[in-house]
Amino acid sequence: MQLAKIKACICEGAAEAAILDVLLDHDLLIFRREEMLDEGVIRCRDGKAFEARYLRKGFKEMISVIRILDSRREMFRLSKAYEGKVDVINVITAPEIEMLIIFNEGKYHEFKKAGKKPSVFCKENLRMPDVKAYYFVKDYFEKPEILVQAIRRYHEISKIRKGEYTLLDLLK
Repeated sequence: MQLAKIKACICEGAAEAAILDVLLDHDLLIFRREEMLDEGVIRCRDGKAFEARYLRKGFKEMISVIRILDSRREMFRLSKAYEGKVDVINVITAPEIEMLIIFNEGKYHEFKKAGKKPSVFCKENLRMPDVKAYYFVKDYFEKPEILVQAIRRYHEISKIRKGEYTLLDLLK
């Protein structure tokens, strides 16, 4: 994965943002906070809104937009003026980022039998009502080695399509 000097890391939700913050705080990613727009995770999912808020500042260099999302269908459209200046990289966490908790808890087979969405499984079966909350996820993965191990297990099981990236691809 080739990244530009300037990166924008866009996360779909609070849980994704917490995971990225844990990885950034422990210098486990192939980029650092200092290389990022606003030196942190951005929660602006719409391409046009992102363009208006960040790109119209007159950047002369390429920018890599790293999108952490669970949907393969969600589009990120920019105007033609920025198409050559922005490299969009989709990091897919399908079906949901909560799979990392399921793997860490050793409940993958139980999850498969349950037939529930990962977030619902975590709330109901693992009794984690705040599974989508930033501080719950950040506290849950306070030991970064647990998070990295869950990312590795998740990557092994995931059905990765050609040209797609996973969180494992962002690790050093």
